Amino acid sequence: MPSLASTPLADLSLSTPCGEDELFCRWAYDLTDDRSTARLVDWLVGTPLVLIGLLLLGLVGRWLLHRLIDRLVRRAEVGVLPDRLGRVVLGGKVGERISRTETAGATRRIQRAQTMGSLLKSIISGVVFAVVVTMMLSEVGADIGPILASAGILGVALGFGAQSLVKDFLSGIFMIFEDQYGVGDVVDLGEASGTVEAVSLRVTRLRDVNGTVWYVRNGEIIRVGNMSQNWARTVLDVTVDYGEDLVHVRRVLEEVAHSVWEDPEFEGLVIEEPEVWGVESLAYEGVVVRVTLKTAPMEQWAVARALRERIKARFDHEEISIPHPTRIVTTPAAAVAEQTGEEA
Repeated sequence: MPSLASTPLADLSLSTPCGEDELFCRWAYDLTDDRSTARLVDWLVGTPLVLIGLLLLGLVGRWLLHRLIDRLVRRAEVGVLPDRLGRVVLGGKVGERISRTETAGATRRIQRAQTMGSLLKSIISGVVFAVVVTMMLSEVGADIGPILASAGILGVALGFGAQSLVKDFLSGIFMIFEDQYGVGDVVDLGEASGTVEAVSLRVTRLRDVNGTVWYVRNGEIIRVGNMSQNWARTVLDVTVDYGEDLVHVRRVLEEVAHSVWEDPEFEGLVIEEPEVWGVESLAYEGVVVRVTLKTAPMEQWAVARALRERIKARFDHEEISIPHPTRIVTTPAAAVAEQTGEEA
């Protein structure tokens, strides 16, 4: 029989109930020389500590990744170019108007960056949670192979059974990243149009001009018409009588539009000097002259209403006639005779 001193180290490791990395089990086995006690100590002390360590590792990793996302969000909020660029280059009244527009754009950029940051944080939290839970299950002795296989099968089943839901989520993610629209924008989604009240990964909620709330699935949105992004334009078609002097009409329209541009009440609302494009069409009722003004987002309707009022007042002062609808009714002679009691 070989002596204990001549027994190889590998044989000693096989005679112990503990693995090489089970420190608490080896410590308890050295003290008690009992397999059951050693395994119990390792299960009561070693495994909980490892689980706590995995949990702390996951929390620290999540915190670090969230800090990284916050840093990226802050950089995205600042933008590539400083907001003072327009004021330095242009200056004066035009520079002030453009700087106001840049301020509105900066606010929208901040909202978009914060939305994307929140989305990335949610995704990272989910991934970190799934990885930590899987590692903890493996530590307590659970076979994670079938769990991973079941997760894959479940993912395939969800992919086939909930295609519309997956489509909605993917569309929502891309719409947020591409900044197609945001809360407060006035959009046209095809079947529904109005002001966006909420944007989630699955649905978009908007309210139309009549107060009706529409819920539109993101996966069903084929096209988006955003009427309040970056800037807008007031396009006003003014119809005058064929007998009017178009040169005079155009000069009057230019003066009225320029008065809106110079009015302090509209400072920051009209961001470029208005233009009179000229005769747009020769309609049945009169000559159509087009006036355009570049405005701040969502201000095009208010500017158009104010401009119509001023044009109407100035036309009355200049005695420029606006054509009125005329209806000609022809009555047969027999009907007239029947009404008057005379013979036709």
